[in-house]
Amino acid sequence: MTAARPIQSVRILVCDPDPATRRTVRAALARRDVLNMIEAESLDAAFSSLANCDAALICLVPGEEGVVTRLRAAGLSGTLVVALAQGSVSGAVAAMRAGADDVVLKPIKVEDVAERLLAAPSGRPERRRALREDRRPLVAQNGDFCGFLGRSAPMVQLYEQINRVAPSRAPVFVTGESGTGKELAANAVHLRSPRHMAPFHALNCGAIPRELMESEIFGHARGAFTGAHADRTGAAELADGGTLFLDEIGEMDLALQAKLLRFLQDGKVRRIGEGHERQVDVRIVCATNRDPVAEVKAGRLREDLFYRLHVLNLHLPPLCERGDDVIRLAEAFLARFAGEEGRPLPRLTPEAADVLRRRRWRGNVRELQNLMRRAVVLSEGVALPATLFVDDRMAAIPEPPPAEVLDTAAPPEPHAVEPLAVTERRAIEHAIAAFQGNIALAAAALDLSPSTLYRKKQSWEQGAARPKASRRTSGPDCALARPAEA
Repeated sequence: MTAARPIQSVRILVCDPDPATRRTVRAALARRDVLNMIEAESLDAAFSSLANCDAALICLVPGEEGVVTRLRAAGLSGTLVVALAQGSVSGAVAAMRAGADDVVLKPIKVEDVAERLLAAPSGRPERRRALREDRRPLVAQNGDFCGFLGRSAPMVQLYEQINRVAPSRAPVFVTGESGTGKELAANAVHLRSPRHMAPFHALNCGAIPRELMESEIFGHARGAFTGAHADRTGAAELADGGTLFLDEIGEMDLALQAKLLRFLQDGKVRRIGEGHERQVDVRIVCATNRDPVAEVKAGRLREDLFYRLHVLNLHLPPLCERGDDVIRLAEAFLARFAGEEGRPLPRLTPEAADVLRRRRWRGNVRELQNLMRRAVVLSEGVALPATLFVDDRMAAIPEPPPAEVLDTAAPPEPHAVEPLAVTERRAIEHAIAAFQGNIALAAAALDLSPSTLYRKKQSWEQGAARPKASRRTSGPDCALARPAEA
């Protein structure tokens, strides 16, 4: 292997039409004893200066297609960092696929970019080949990939996408239905990244009360608020050097979204109650089971935060699109739960396997997992018949009746109209009862997130625990309480 060159002799190309950006990058490199920087104000000038460059920073504007491929074809084998305008999601994905080592969003942080350019300035072809071999999207014989199980075409494509985005430092936005394994995908990105030896910390933004969310992410100092009896380190600091996964990002309060955006821009954390900031290095992976564009339009997700986070996207396919992966997953779950329950290993009959393939799977892999555990517990023999799944009340979620069959001949009497909160509570409690207390399945049937149901149940329980004198004399809470008090 070629001996490493001294840092002073490294040759770096910086292409940006803005002379101020080129000056600041030059100054940042000079502070690291790199004086051999080549400036280019256009791509034409950059192509004429590629010979023997160890690294390059190329700032692209929307509409420039195929530049990374041309740079690699022209002989640039060193580290390539591409800077893009905010919100250029398709450009970021295309740059990574074409061979860029990293993607940053403008305005760039020059100190950070300088470190990336100097990460491996020598022996780059050998390092690139080793990295490519280490991250080949090969599925093990048992189908495992960083905790995933499946060989279907959509899953193999997902594995390849994870391999492509994992080496980057750019944020990753994971989308997919509830129960498809979004946290597993985030962890796979972490495990396949250079940060795999550092912490992976996960937070569910929908499961934590909003008033505690800021403390969970950024931490707090002792005495910062009532109940803060000791200093607390937030998730951002706990994940320093590694990956912070924020699940259900759309559930985060808008005011906290603004603070998260600032953290993404400068990488600094200020604990609640402290006057100084702490610098951390964290890669953000976030997820949602809703359409993020629709969430932005509805005002539940800040548009500027969305563009900051939605640089690299991973979409998890629903279980109904994964073909025979359903059977392989089912058999794996049966083996696990049979061992846990101390029972003989059951097997699926051909008829049962056919039923599972045709099932709707609104709860996806989570629903399949729960169903296999139930089958292990309730089965009376080794062979699992199809009737065990056909008769299951969760096999098919009933559709609402079509609008044309509803009785709209006469309007209801005014006294029959009830508060919306009462109707909502009745519908939620009915769904929870129908699914035997399973919040996730009830939420799927109601087209809500599980965190929404948990919050509503908590608010009802807190309302029921209030002293009668402190309750309101009108409104939804009072309406819900009247039958019990009568």
